[in-house]
Amino acid sequence: MRVLLTGATGFIGSRVAAALLARGHEVIAAGRHPSRDHRMGFVPADFVHDTEKAVWAARLKGVDTVVNAVGIFRPQGAASFTTVHEAAPRALFAACAEVGVRYVVQVSALGADAGARSAFHASKKAADDALAASQLNGCIVQPSLVYGAEGASARMFRMLAAMPLAVRLGSAPQLVQPVHIDDVVAAIVILVERGAGERPATGAGVARLALVGPEALPFVDYLRTLREAMGLGRWRLPVLRLPDWLARCLSRVAGMLPGSPLDHEALAMLARGNTADAAPLAALLGRQPRAVRDFISQPEATRSQAQFDWLLPLLRASIAAVWIWTAIVSAGLYPVADSYTLLVRTGVPQMLAPLMLYGASAFDLAFGVATLAWPGRSRHWLWLAQIALIAFYSIVIAWRLPEFLLHPYGPISKNLPMLAALWMLYEMEKPSCNT
Repeated sequence: MRVLLTGATGFIGSRVAAALLARGHEVIAAGRHPSRDHRMGFVPADFVHDTEKAVWAARLKGVDTVVNAVGIFRPQGAASFTTVHEAAPRALFAACAEVGVRYVVQVSALGADAGARSAFHASKKAADDALAASQLNGCIVQPSLVYGAEGASARMFRMLAAMPLAVRLGSAPQLVQPVHIDDVVAAIVILVERGAGERPATGAGVARLALVGPEALPFVDYLRTLREAMGLGRWRLPVLRLPDWLARCLSRVAGMLPGSPLDHEALAMLARGNTADAAPLAALLGRQPRAVRDFISQPEATRSQAQFDWLLPLLRASIAAVWIWTAIVSAGLYPVADSYTLLVRTGVPQMLAPLMLYGASAFDLAFGVATLAWPGRSRHWLWLAQIALIAFYSIVIAWRLPEFLLHPYGPISKNLPMLAALWMLYEMEKPSCNT
């Protein structure tokens, strides 16, 4: 059959596309950019602007089924919840009804119901209701937290599970019912094939299906189960419980940070809970959905990645702190006259000592700020520059101020682990040969 798939480059959509192609279906991706999978057809579409039925009707000729897997977790620029989650899907569904599309699968979210309070859930619910009120045949699938090895949210949860301390934000039970991406994809493929393969009567209706795992558990227990699956020990995760007022304050501050997964709406969704009956999904699949304890298939590699995900930012922050503190100390906390004396002993002319002192302090400060703010794609050059400067400092001091080699606090020898840490960061962040 011919399937128009929106969101084909996203986390769920890309896997649905691969599964449909593997089963011999023709997939047409509708989006701003073509998929890298050249087996897939492509029509340009933009959910930010394509909010008219006529625009979508032209793209639906010969299409049997539509799967709408477009979604955003936070608005960005012109991509608002209203346009992406509500207006564009409404236009798409209206066009489907006009041209006679046989079946529509709408990928919504668990919690997009009458109790929805967040803008994310409310906008998803508006599109769901529009589909349910149409004369189309289809299904609204509502996933809970979706786990996939390459998923950004799953990677974040694994990182949280690998940390030495978990934080519980508030006093609510925070029940979740995570579902594996393979079960989500399998369910959508079954719905597509059954829905378009049968010949339902016009207006037969739109069903709703919660895509959830077999067990509901508190969010902290979800982290503990992931931790156990990575081989870190389920009960070795102490929990810091924050009162509700502090959790709300923290979520509002975090919401101001670019890329932060936590804001006041995310906290409200977590507090509300995210659970449903798993029996309908099990009946559709013909088996139980995968349990959380079985999510991780490569525990050693997954554990290493999860630990690096929080240890490397901590390492970068500590290196930045060294540079910034060195700049502050050099600029005046350490007696300036003594600094001038040391500079002269290294061979710096007396008249250039102030320039060298404050110039070096500014350079150190720049390195510290850059360590925190430099984009990751080109940060490998920053590590090389820092390695070169520390090596230069160490050689000059060892040569001209040899007493520091025998100093009991080891001001020179302590540069060795600093150099090793910087080299590790360089090796982990340098571009691969294939890029």
